[in-house]
Amino acid sequence: MIRKIVHIDQEKCDGCGLCAPSCAEGAIKIVNGKAQIAADNLCDGLGACLGECPQDAITIIEREADEFDEVAVEKHLGAQGAAPAGHGHGHGHGHGHGHGHGHGHGHGHGGGGCPGSRVQSFAPAPSAPAPAAGAIQSQLAQWPVQLHLVPVTAPYFKDAELLITADCVPFAYPNYHQDFLAGKAVVVGCPKLDDNNAYLAKLTELFRVSGVKGITVLRMEVPCCGGIVMAARQALAASGMEIPFREVTISIRGEIVER
Repeated sequence: MIRKIVHIDQEKCDGCGLCAPSCAEGAIKIVNGKAQIAADNLCDGLGACLGECPQDAITIIEREADEFDEVAVEKHLGAQGAAPAGHGHGHGHGHGHGHGHGHGHGHGHGGGGCPGSRVQSFAPAPSAPAPAAGAIQSQLAQWPVQLHLVPVTAPYFKDAELLITADCVPFAYPNYHQDFLAGKAVVVGCPKLDDNNAYLAKLTELFRVSGVKGITVLRMEVPCCGGIVMAARQALAASGMEIPFREVTISIRGEIVER
């Protein structure tokens, strides 16, 4: 079949290996000092590895390739000693950088890589002390959050209200956690700095398979931020799903200017 799949330019690749941990399916391996796709049926073609290559050696192309096979992915990850997608507690492999926090249990892809890239769902521990008067408590209940990096089958999306956030919004809107993030799954992106076509492809698949029950797009008032709304609307249409959708615009002074 002809489908989208990751292509690694062997002339540009310097074998740094940064792309491998970003692939939740374990589809990328280093062979003779170069990154390669281990098998076509392990690559979902969504391109979470694209932003990890300092040599710009990774692109998405369309070619004849075996269909993506989730069962093969689980067997592949199991052979590597990693938890299959959607299994495992507190371990697993997602995408992203930094350090997740919180308590409870995580679920996600295995595959090693940076500990801060593991897919996690979490909630405050029952014994957690109440925040001090005036303190703001985080409402984040998952990791990672970057749109390129979240697996579309992450368990925290199932039956969730999805908050698609332009990444400048939390800086401008002071009560972002309480007014918008609380009780929602979240993905974050910037349509000006990233490839909006990649967002469109990722969101289309996310809407199609994740089981989200509602979508809110939170954007800034600046014109370039309209790209993330456009990608979300087009993705919803392309997915064929009927999911309630709303758009909220935030001014650069941190005010809601449109609901």
